[in-house]
Amino acid sequence: MYQIETIQGDITKVRTDCIVNAANTWLHGGGGVDGAIHRAAGPVLGDACAEYVREHGLLPTGQVMHTGGGHIPVKGIIHAVGPVYREHLPDESDRLLQACYRNALVLAESLQYGSIAFPNISTGVYGFPKDRAAEVVCSGLHTWQTENWTFVRRVILVCFDDVNLAFYQKSCS
Repeated sequence: MYQIETIQGDITKVRTDCIVNAANTWLHGGGGVDGAIHRAAGPVLGDACAEYVREHGLLPTGQVMHTGGGHIPVKGIIHAVGPVYREHLPDESDRLLQACYRNALVLAESLQYGSIAFPNISTGVYGFPKDRAAEVVCSGLHTWQTENWTFVRRVILVCFDDVNLAFYQKSCS
């Protein structure tokens, strides 16, 4: 069983084994969290992501991949492509958002990471309603807590703004 924490802050400054990037499907730093992570990690992150896309193609929505942390003091960065809310039916958006978090946890477990920090995936320019995202994510995290995680012991939900923080604190308590 892992511990779930909700905090407000800059995900690039959180002390954890790995952070999750709210990536786009072509894996190059855009705006928001994705851009902040790419800037903090430095050009080595962009190079690793470009190499992944050359070798494997675009990363589908709901899926994840792993890179080193570059200049960010973490063991690695897990890149998760969240759903653009208006491009899917609500139930499909929910499923894809849960897949981002679930797949990132599974990958972190396989890499033997003890702690993982998530941003609020898809709640910015991708338009996922913040209250709904908090309910979907926290419900999934509570369900997955019952599984036999060997390594992942700490999950941190790093909220950039007050609105997301309030929704995640309410939904994850």
